[in-house]
Amino acid sequence: MQKAIISVKNLVKNYGSFQAVKGISFDVYEGEIFGLLGPNGAGKSTTLEIIETLRTKTSGDVTVCGLDLDKHPEDIKKLIGVQLQTSGFYPGLSLVELIELFAGLYNQPVDPAELLKLVNLADKAKSKYKEMSGGQKQRFSIATTLINKPKIIFLDEPTTGLDPQARRNLWELITNIRAQGATVILTTHYMDEAEQLCDRIAIMDEGKIISLDSPDKMIDDLVQSGFERPRQVKAANLEDVFIHLTGKEMRDE
Repeated sequence: MQKAIISVKNLVKNYGSFQAVKGISFDVYEGEIFGLLGPNGAGKSTTLEIIETLRTKTSGDVTVCGLDLDKHPEDIKKLIGVQLQTSGFYPGLSLVELIELFAGLYNQPVDPAELLKLVNLADKAKSKYKEMSGGQKQRFSIATTLINKPKIIFLDEPTTGLDPQARRNLWELITNIRAQGATVILTTHYMDEAEQLCDRIAIMDEGKIISLDSPDKMIDDLVQSGFERPRQVKAANLEDVFIHLTGKEMRDE
């Protein structure tokens, strides 16, 4: 039986008279890549920020690694890694200096060279953050989530704005992080990304979870309902063509 590492029960978040999250319940299993999807304003960011201890809830119960969110928020913070936005980094510091800074904040020993090697940035160790390309910045952002050796990693739209090579490389990085024992919670607006990476996904709309299952099961259920695409589904898509013609290797500048 799969073990729930995150459990959310009847979670509600109100902003005055507006109910952003409407009594949702779901579990995230240990060792899976779990996708939380939905249109803008669906409530997914609010939900994750509550789990990440960044926002207070109105009501409901949340446990993370067996810890009650209301009673042990500081202990939960030590067990999770949250992808930072670019505003969280000093642009004039080198990647090694930034890692050492965050390691000091976490009070964690870390080998910057090993961490940068994991995210394919070993050759950029002495480069300043402001000199990085978009793909490099995203990979470094993920690297910082690993400094405190978290059990759970939260990634918020990690491949937005990246070219196909950088995007596929980041997919590989995310699966490698999971293979090392971490549980990954992912938000994305790219459905092919969710289908490729996620073991299960929850789709939110208007503050509610409207579907929760594996991508394959959701697709099979839709097909069985009589749905048909308006055009023939091909064995590859245009992104596959692009990767095939230009190569999978990244061209960081």
